[in-house]
Order: sequence, then C-alpha cells, then structure tokens
Amino acid sequence: MTEQPGTRVPTGSEADGTDEVADLFRALGRQIKVARERAGLSQKELGDRIGYGEETVSSVERARRTPQPELLVAVDRMLDCGGLLASAAEDVERAKTRRRVRHPEWFRDYARLETDAVELRYFANQAVPGLFQTPEYARAVFASRQPLFDEETIEQRVAARMARQDLMTRWPPPTVSAIIQEGILRQPFGGPDVQRGQLEHLLRAGRLRHVEIQVMPTASEDHAGMGGPFTLLTPKGKPQVAYLEVQHFSRLITDSEEVRILAAKHGSIRGQALTPRESLCLIEKMLGDV
Repeated sequence: MTEQPGTRVPTGSEADGTDEVADLFRALGRQIKVARERAGLSQKELGDRIGYGEETVSSVERARRTPQPELLVAVDRMLDCGGLLASAAEDVERAKTRRRVRHPEWFRDYARLETDAVELRYFANQAVPGLFQTPEYARAVFASRQPLFDEETIEQRVAARMARQDLMTRWPPPTVSAIIQEGILRQPFGGPDVQRGQLEHLLRAGRLRHVEIQVMPTASEDHAGMGGPFTLLTPKGKPQVAYLEVQHFSRLITDSEEVRILAAKHGSIRGQALTPRESLCLIEKMLGDV
C-alpha cells in the first residue's frame, strides 16, 4: 500500500512549472483565433467541422486547455494555415510533459496514474471533482484555501487542473462517472456567475457518451457516503486504485481489499443517487434558480 499520511500543501516556491509552457499555449490559441476569424467562422462552426465541441475550441483559444496535436493538425488543414499550427505538435507534446510536473509533489503519484486511466469514478461531497471544474470554479477553490495561496500559486494550480482535463477529450476517452452531493451544486461558491457557469459545464459534460453524472439528493434518507469523498481509478493494464484527500492530507490506496471496500461503497452510493437522466434534469432546474 502506498500512503502519504501527513503531507502538507507546498508553497508557491515549491510548485514546479514554467511560464514558457503557458506562453506557448497562449500563442497557439491566438493563432487559432486569428485563423478562425479570418475564415469567418464562429467557435461552434469550427468545432463542428473538425469534430470538437465549441467549449473545447473556446478553451484552447483562451489557453485554458492544452491544444492537443490532433486539434492543431485538424485546424491547420481546415483553415489552410500552411503547416504553421501542425508544426507545433511536437512542441506541445514536450510542453505537456513539462506541465505535468506543476502538480504539487503530494499529488503527482495520482496524477501520473490518471493520465493512463481507462476508468474514473468519483464520489464528491465537498466540491465538484477537479476534472469537471471550470477555470473560474477552480480559481475560487484555490483562492479559498487556508493557509492562503499567493496569486502565482493559485494560477499555477488552476492551469495544472485545466491541463488534467485534456484526458476527457483524448481518444479513446476514459469512462468517467461522478456522484455529486446536491448541496455542492446549490452552494453559490465563487458567486452566482461562477455557480451558473459550473452548472452549465456539468450539463455539457453529462451529455458526453463516456460520462455519467449523478446527483445524490439532499432529501435521500439513505446515504452510504457519509465517510467522505473518494476516487476510484483504473490505469490501463493495472489494478484499480483509490485516492482520498481531506484537508492537507492525501492517500493513494493500492491494497486490493481496501480498494474493494471502497468500490462496493461506491456501488451503494450510486444506487442511492438519482439516475443520470434525473440528475441532468435537476441540474437544469437549478440553473433556472440561479
């Protein structure tokens, strides 16, 4: 069993990463935007033509998501960029490797496994899972941490979290399911605009073929998840593991019996939650109340 029994959160000076990576992604995002606007296309129209969602195009243009090599090649061909974007594919691959180390040290073992995951299962009763967070929500999460992070550390953590979300758009994608406590979604964390954006993002994610989002209703009389949040992760070709994180402590669990117990608990929680269809309907209703 691998365990980090008392890991503290590093300060900004301990967080690895380079500004050059962010600069590269910003430059590529601007080039894509210029080429798209020159062609007279909206973000949705470009996304439809190259097989990506409007949100992905928007996030890449704003440097909030890594511009995947496949997307660069597709845009280059569609907008007749003469190889300018496609030639940056190798630079992006190197940058992705460098950006991965921006995670705090205590999180890196899990982050490495996550990049090769074929299945991810979440139970969340404190915050929306990181893979589903908008940049604004993630920024509010890190800004609220105690002891306080400096602004540079907050932006590094937000960028690293957004970079992790690249696995949601790769092919083939992992199977992802998340059970989220209703109270999390109703809390106006970061303000109404942040809450609204987060709910809209969850709706889009929940409609993806490889994603299932379920809400654990506050009114439920049965709840097998009172012990707190956890994640189940299955790396490609390896046994399932579990990950726990609370306050400033984290734990990566590889012991098969402990993982089995958490997997059984996740199954019980899943059965007690609303169905994916019911959950999306509830989120839509929440949007109307924000």
